Formats: sequence, C-alpha cells, structure tokens
Amino acid sequence: MERSQVDKRMGKQTVLVVDDERDIRELLTITLGRMNLLVESAGSVTDAKRLLAERGFDLCFTDMRLPDGSGQELLELIARDYPEMPVAMITAYGNVDAAVNALKAGAFDFVSKPVDINMLRRLVQTALRLGQQRREPADAGAEEVGTSGADSVSASRLVGVSPAIEQVRATIAKVARSQAPVYISGESGVGKELVARLIHEQGPRAGGPFVPVNCGAVPSELMESEFFGHRKGSFTGAHADKEGLFQAAHGGTLFLDEVADLPMHMQVKLLRVIQEKAVRPIGAHNEVPVDVRILSATHKDLARLVERGQFRQDLFYRINVIELRVPPLRERREDIPRLVAVFLKRLAAESGMESPPRLQPDALKALLEYGFPGNVRELENILERAVALCENGTIDRQDLMLVPSAGNTASDADPAPSPASPSPVASAPEPQSLDDMVTSLEREKIMQTLQRTRYNKTAAARELGITFRALRYKLKKLGID
Repeated sequence: MERSQVDKRMGKQTVLVVDDERDIRELLTITLGRMNLLVESAGSVTDAKRLLAERGFDLCFTDMRLPDGSGQELLELIARDYPEMPVAMITAYGNVDAAVNALKAGAFDFVSKPVDINMLRRLVQTALRLGQQRREPADAGAEEVGTSGADSVSASRLVGVSPAIEQVRATIAKVARSQAPVYISGESGVGKELVARLIHEQGPRAGGPFVPVNCGAVPSELMESEFFGHRKGSFTGAHADKEGLFQAAHGGTLFLDEVADLPMHMQVKLLRVIQEKAVRPIGAHNEVPVDVRILSATHKDLARLVERGQFRQDLFYRINVIELRVPPLRERREDIPRLVAVFLKRLAAESGMESPPRLQPDALKALLEYGFPGNVRELENILERAVALCENGTIDRQDLMLVPSAGNTASDADPAPSPASPSPVASAPEPQSLDDMVTSLEREKIMQTLQRTRYNKTAAARELGITFRALRYKLKKLGID
C-alpha cells in the first residue's frame, strides 16, 4: 500500500513545503507536525514536481523564488493538475506586490517571512477546510460538479436565470474558494451586500462571523475606535475596553460597504491592517493579530477616484485583487418576472395575506419597460407600495406609481420626475413661525430628494450635501420613516 494511502487511513493530512531556505523548511515542518500533519519538503521546483507526482497532498506552501524556477510555476501546475489542493505563497516581509500577484494567480493566501506561528496555524486550518470543501462534491456524487448542496441553497437567494446573473453566480463560487480580497462593484441597489454574504457562506469561513459596515455611516472622528477598538481610559468617554469591527470579524469576513467614503487617514490605517494582519486598538501598546477576509464594495468609480487623488492607489491595488461586477437590473430584464414573484410572495407573507397579489399584464409590461435607476432595491420598494395600494388582490399599472421619464427604457441616466406628475408628499400645514417655516421647507426638500433617489439614503445624503449620519438624525427629528 502506498504511503499516502496509509497516511489517509491514519487520519493525518499531508502538507508539501517548498523553500530553498533550510531554516524555513525546518520551522514549517516542526510547526505543522505539532498540528498532527505529515510534512514533506523540497528545496526546488524539480523536487516539488517529483513529490507531487508520487503522492497526494492536502496543502502546499511554496516560496516565490526558487533556484530552478518560481513559485508561480508551481502554482500554475497545481491549479491545472491538482485543483482541489490549496496553495499558500511564502513571501518576503513587506513584498505586497508579490503577495497580490500570487492571489491574482489563484493562491489561497500568503504568509510573510519571518513566519508568525499563530497566523500560520490559522491559515492552515482554514486552508484544510477549503480543501475538504473542494473534495466533498466529488466524494458525495453531487449533481452539479463543484457546487455543494449548501452552495446551491445560498446561491438561490440570488434570483434570476439571465446570463449576467449566472456569470455572477459562477464568479462567486470561484472567489469563495480563496482568501483574496474581492472588490464588488455596481450601482446602488444591485445587491452588493447579498453577493458579499454569498461569498462568505460558500467559503471556508462560513462558520465564522460576517460583519458588514457602511463606511459612509460611521462618523470620521469615531472610525478608528469602531474599526480597531480601544482600551479603557484611552480617551474621554472610554469607560471600558471595546472590541473593534476587525476583532468582531476574527475568523470570518469583514464587508466594507461604500469603501470609497473612507477618509484619507483611515485609508492609510486600513492598508497597514490588511498588510500586517493585525490591529492596534486606541490606547494599546501592542498590536492584536486578526484573521479576517476583506470584501469591499461601492457604487462609485474607484479607479477614477484614484486618478483624482481621492483614494489611495496602494489601497485600491490591495483591495481590488479580484473585481466582481454586479450588473444593474436593466441589463437583466428577463429576471424581473422572477424577482417580482419572489418579492410579492414575501410581502404577502409579511402582510398576513393568504396569497400574493396578482400582477396584471399591463403592470408587468410597465416594469419591463422601466429604467430602474434604483435597481433591485427600487423594484422591491415599488412592489411594497403597490401591495399597500392595490385592491381585490390585483396590482394594476397605476398601483405601481412609476414616475414617467425619458429614461424609462434602457437608459443609464437617472430619470427625472415629470413636472406634471403629482407629488405624493403631503402638503405641510401653514407655518406659524420662522422655525416652523424652516422645518417645513427642510422636510419638503428631504422628501423630494428621497423620492428622486428612490429612497436610497446614501445617495440622498450626498445630493443634499450632508453626511449619512446627519440625514439619519434629520429623518428621526422630522418623523420621516
């Protein structure tokens, strides 16, 4: 019986370490051995290829530079011939470019010299879970190759069968199997957070936390404390130690929504955290290691912001290892009927209705012709309003209350409300004082802006020239839901 088969029967997993430095090979061999793993080592590409041909491995560590070739060559070989095997690159300290290139080429993750033992252990545990996930579909005879049952359930929440949405599903399944940072681009309302959740749920970190944060909603002066935490007494009001978002996401995924809204000083700090995989809470003397996968998103054009000097190029390069574009609804109109059915079923259940309302043909035609500048979120809001307004369980065209505009066909431009369209905003009572008048005008302006942005509060705050937090305060003050 071959040794690899004996190892499997013993319940031990095997790791291949490829590095021309004897000290590194010995350190990894000892550390991994203490994790009940069997380790084989090689000092060259030639020796590594021979070992790969002789036996199966569950994980591979390889240096970038080897005497007779490169780790990149091994990475490509393993991706082609042993796709179920995760590969982690060993890079020189601070060599971010090499790490990013390795991740782009398909490496699971990277470890920097000198090797941090605790970080190494966490990386190995996550990588072995990933390898197990990759093998399970074949072992279990899954109906769809490369997609486990859990993956299918998660992906079903991404409604639609259009080629555009199928491409998104395929990309999610692919990027979920690595630790590379993913930048999710797309317009407001397309479902970027859902895509981020699916990447988390289909990957080896699914058992860990998923922590989403809207970067535009955190006040600038509180950002460092919110992201990295603080120690008791580190500043006025710090009455106890506080865990930051990075610590809360330890072992899981941190989703940075609207990452373009990060102020420059936080961009610098975020870059360091991503590179060092550690945070320093405010008032702390030492850094705290964090094992977090970073997913980010924004509706803005980050590349253009980099050109304008409004977003750091090095941070953009680091978070944009893989870009996943989520298409707007106008690029997948064939999915609208399915989305309508899903939303109406849920809205009916929430409203206590026995069955979902029926959408009349003229109403469906109107939806199929509409431009949807607010995308899937706007469709949901339109249907929620229609369910409340419809009679006899039937939704007609007028129940949708679509704002007519020249851009309601396949236009990329936001439709402007028609001057002739009646405003749904109720007229305010006659103001009795200057304060009442100011409040009335402020309410009217905010309501008009919310209507124009299809109740996208981030977009409304930007158009009003105030922060997201300030808008939330005003909505609460004015009693606007």
